[in-house]
Amino acid sequence: MLGKCINIILFSVALVSAAVAGELPDFSGLVEKQGPAVVNISTTQHVSQQTVSGIPENDPFFEFFRRFAPIEPRDQETNSLGSGFILSSDGYIMTNSHVVDHADKITVRLTDKREFSARVIGVDRKTDIALLKIDATNLPRVVIGDPNKLKVGEWVVAIGSPFGFDNSVTAGIVSAKGRSLPQDNYVPFIQTDAAINPGNSGGPLFNMNGEVVGINSQIYTRSGGFMGLSFAIPIDVANQVADQLRTKGMVTRGRIGVTIQEMTRQLAESFGLAQPNGALVSSVEKGGPADKAGIEASDVILKFDGKTVANSGDLPRIVAAAKPGSKAVVDLWHKGAAKQVTVLVGKMPDDGKLAKAGKGASGQDEKTIARLGVALSELTPEQLADLGIKGGLLVQAVKGKSAVSSGIQPGDVIVAIGNVPLNSLDQLKDIVKQLPKGHNVALLVRRDDAVFYVAIRLDDN
Repeated sequence: MLGKCINIILFSVALVSAAVAGELPDFSGLVEKQGPAVVNISTTQHVSQQTVSGIPENDPFFEFFRRFAPIEPRDQETNSLGSGFILSSDGYIMTNSHVVDHADKITVRLTDKREFSARVIGVDRKTDIALLKIDATNLPRVVIGDPNKLKVGEWVVAIGSPFGFDNSVTAGIVSAKGRSLPQDNYVPFIQTDAAINPGNSGGPLFNMNGEVVGINSQIYTRSGGFMGLSFAIPIDVANQVADQLRTKGMVTRGRIGVTIQEMTRQLAESFGLAQPNGALVSSVEKGGPADKAGIEASDVILKFDGKTVANSGDLPRIVAAAKPGSKAVVDLWHKGAAKQVTVLVGKMPDDGKLAKAGKGASGQDEKTIARLGVALSELTPEQLADLGIKGGLLVQAVKGKSAVSSGIQPGDVIVAIGNVPLNSLDQLKDIVKQLPKGHNVALLVRRDDAVFYVAIRLDDN
């Protein structure tokens, strides 16, 4: 009798196990079909560092020994790894901007072990998106899905190269949607519990239909590794950025010139609002778009251009997505009553620093000016207009020893040589060709909002 009971119990356990096993999804077909479109990205960066008798500047003894020995420049090479995925069969690849930022060399490796040198079409640090291009055809590509259809609790799959292990697959569920993270006001993150580790950055997040719904971007960790909190950029947000990077090499965003804060239940009660929704305006930029439209401090923005502002974190994303120069209707709670105003959307100042832009971004191939030791490309009229300059050349890579020591960086814009404004690569080549050997050249550089000269000794070796 006891043996019969044990058999019944074991059979019941087996049935339950089989039922549970039958409910678990099988990811093998998804991985087999979509895995080849996921790539490994490795980067190399040359960093100029000062040393004193071999002691680097980040050493605590550097300041002590610099009093007694000369400072010597040293070029150091650093490497990093990340992931990405192929958007089109002709070689456009999406990844995170922090994966390729400031890289001197980018190598893309496919699952069939082929390797390609990639160039950066553009980067957007505000959303952490970068668009790359490799010279290849007939490549496998991902299918784009709709992240708005994702449901909390739905299964998702991440493919990438954590710690350099190519095409590693992890799975989990959608933990939350529309997450706002500190200092990331432009992305409504998808939170998942799929295991994401260093090296997964830039890789795709798939739904169960094999469609990309996000880009794995950040993890919350105390140890440097996976702790069950992973964040992905929704693919629709990423595609809007990528489209601008492909056409202009940079991203333009709207602004209205307000400072906002979160509504609390206590504040809502004090302003006569039934619910603590919207973004509370704490200050208005004088002469800015909001000021001209009649928006005042203490107003609560409830809708912008027809889109609901549920909390303060929604407003920066909605306004940023608006086209500068367009008109938007703003629904307000103004002094205890509903009110509508129309605002002319302004343009948010960009980072002031362009991405390294190859042929895809500037329309011009990069050229290396051997005597200067830098690779440059020409800027498009749109890029010149966005930067507010009449001419200049974009630094793609810094190759020469003197150029590295000068501190010039990829992404800088050289606007003049000496006191001669620069408009084309051919013009610069003609000027440099006429200079004597070993000559020091002063280059006027624009970086972010700063403009300064750097000196480079011509390399005639």
